[in-house]
Amino acid sequence: MRRDEDSPLSLPGGGEVDSAQAPGEGTAVLGLERKLAGKLLETMGNPPFALTLWDGRTLEPAPENPVARVHIRDRGAFYRLLRHPDLHFGDDYAAGRIEVEGDLAELLTVVDLTRQQRHGHGGGRPGLTSRLHRARRNTLSGSRENIHHHYDLGNDFYALWLDEDMVYTCAYFADPEMSLEAAQRAKMDHVARKLRLEPGQTVVEAGCGWGSLARHMAREYGVKVRAFNISTEQIAYARERARAEGLEDRVEFVQDDYRNVTGSYDAFVSVGMLEHVGTDNYRDLGAVIDRVLADHGRALVHSIGRNRPIGPMNPWIERRIFPGAYPPSLSEMTEIFEPYSFSIQDVENLRLHYARTLEHWLARYDANEEEVRRRFGESFVRAWRLYLSGSIAAFRAGSLQLFQMVFTRPTGNELPWTREYLYPAQAE
Repeated sequence: MRRDEDSPLSLPGGGEVDSAQAPGEGTAVLGLERKLAGKLLETMGNPPFALTLWDGRTLEPAPENPVARVHIRDRGAFYRLLRHPDLHFGDDYAAGRIEVEGDLAELLTVVDLTRQQRHGHGGGRPGLTSRLHRARRNTLSGSRENIHHHYDLGNDFYALWLDEDMVYTCAYFADPEMSLEAAQRAKMDHVARKLRLEPGQTVVEAGCGWGSLARHMAREYGVKVRAFNISTEQIAYARERARAEGLEDRVEFVQDDYRNVTGSYDAFVSVGMLEHVGTDNYRDLGAVIDRVLADHGRALVHSIGRNRPIGPMNPWIERRIFPGAYPPSLSEMTEIFEPYSFSIQDVENLRLHYARTLEHWLARYDANEEEVRRRFGESFVRAWRLYLSGSIAAFRAGSLQLFQMVFTRPTGNELPWTREYLYPAQAE
């Protein structure tokens, strides 16, 4: 059974077993378990980490100097890992039944890279258990439930580790040493420049998070923005920030689904929402954009993506962290554009910028670990550390991408001939 390549969080197993309960102690049993552990590592491409079983038996990598040590604390966790690795590695790590000694993000990065070396960058077919898994659908009601699961954990939780503007999407590090705050402002400027925003224009944003981009565009570029979101907590926060900043006359936050957007706008923007839309709904999203974008308008979609269509997300991520999430390939994204003859004007991949963003988030999360533990408990602390670390690994290893696509009507000839306008500091 091969691992699903869409996330570095799952360890591939060596086959199915009949029961999570191991037989009684004995030399033959111990030898069999050691063989199974070796097969587990072999299936993964023998990544350079040490694997220690519950009774102290250790399999060392060749060559030595492991990047980390993975401790399986009990026999049940070992057999669970063999039976359904894509789900149970995450569950048992969160429960403390699997421990990692060393840098978790580095471990998950080398696991992903080793898998790619063994199976090629195509990654092979997903395992049976991954193929049987079905992601939650993003219907009108399903989307609300999925978004509530992840985003309505409480604004105070996200404030512990996001930047001061509460931007929960990839930052833009024009200088790798920029602070997270500066990089998030740079990302919002990067988006606004791509859209060629000018004072007095109108913008509609689908999936506005805590409202940072909408407020930034209104404040810094003089545009009027209608921003849509179905998260109750995020909308409440966004409205309060807009009132506090005196932007109520320029920004309207609407608690509603993107499918219900109406009006006509000079620009359409969606940053970090497409992952929650689902490929079945891409044509509908394209219809919304076609309905509301002015003939001269510009549109931008910013989304986590993958190199090719793979199937559902890793089951642990989809069930425990991001229900309904699906990072598309570029070919899948074209279902938004092609039925409506939109012209794709620019595509940029900011994959390593997202890895750097996540490194900042993880450092801030770890610095506030005790507060997270007080609010949510130990297993939550560990689950979200795994989620953030695994996301770093996926972007470092290239399993995940970050696409920004700019598109217009077919007759939209107003964008400059070169990209020089995106980089004003260099253009001077």
